[in-house]
Amino acid sequence: MPIDSGNLALKELDDLFSTEENRQEEQREQVQQIPIDALHPFTNHPFKVLDDEAMTRTVESIAQYGVLAPLIARPRPDGDGYEIISGHRRQYAAKLAGLDTLPVIVRQMSDDAAVILMVDSNLQREHILPSERALAYKMKLEAIKNQGARSDLTSPQVAAKFRSDDAVAKDQGISGDTVRRYIRLTNLVPELLDMVDEKKISFNPAVELSYLDESQQRDFLEAMDGTQNAPSVSQAQQLKKMAQCGEFTYEKAFDILGQEKKSEQDTVTIKNDILRKYFPRSYTPRQMEEKIIQLLDAWQKKQQRRNER
Repeated sequence: MPIDSGNLALKELDDLFSTEENRQEEQREQVQQIPIDALHPFTNHPFKVLDDEAMTRTVESIAQYGVLAPLIARPRPDGDGYEIISGHRRQYAAKLAGLDTLPVIVRQMSDDAAVILMVDSNLQREHILPSERALAYKMKLEAIKNQGARSDLTSPQVAAKFRSDDAVAKDQGISGDTVRRYIRLTNLVPELLDMVDEKKISFNPAVELSYLDESQQRDFLEAMDGTQNAPSVSQAQQLKKMAQCGEFTYEKAFDILGQEKKSEQDTVTIKNDILRKYFPRSYTPRQMEEKIIQLLDAWQKKQQRRNER
């Protein structure tokens, strides 16, 4: 069949003017409506989705207005739906609100790129538990190492000094040492890590306890339960030193935790924002202290008079 040279010329002309526009359109990510049950959690997702007050507010908002910000997901390798990269809380809230589909940007991403985006998008949240931060930093660190962090550096001397954990720290506006200390928490047994989240054990002692092996950590948990005391930094450092010297035992842990902490002997601290509720804004810290002593003296005298009756 002969080719119509006129039609061919028109087709080539259309291609000439539409190629750039089509190329931009193909590159532009489209929001799709995806069935909610086709969206699956990110593998080893470190951030908890909780049924708390914030979730209740999110459910109410979605029930009224829908999901305003699309989720980001990628196709699962086995072809069974999509893996959520950003938007786990929105998906959970949408389920509770009774939605059937969600707006989603589907993006083709490598495992490492997906981990980095997942971590970065979740670290923007206001409230993040220590365990979430620790696991997220560890995942991002491993992803950056897999990608070959800072491959643009040509000087071997500079590249040798640059650490992947420093890259994680720079993105978060913190020090590399802080990242490394958070990642240490991932060495804690789950029960201890939960205690850090619940503020039963402070961050700095928990970092020291992370150097104990699993058996030693479980002995420590028993000693903590027996004494009903949480460790101070100095006590945790003693336990760490004993573990490193091969001298750690349950009995020694019990004895150390049973010691009265120096901070408990010397000081009683009341946070300023708590005291401010009971004093005029014009009061200085010194004036608040004097008033507290005055009130305690008055209370003590009242008790003495009552006892003398």
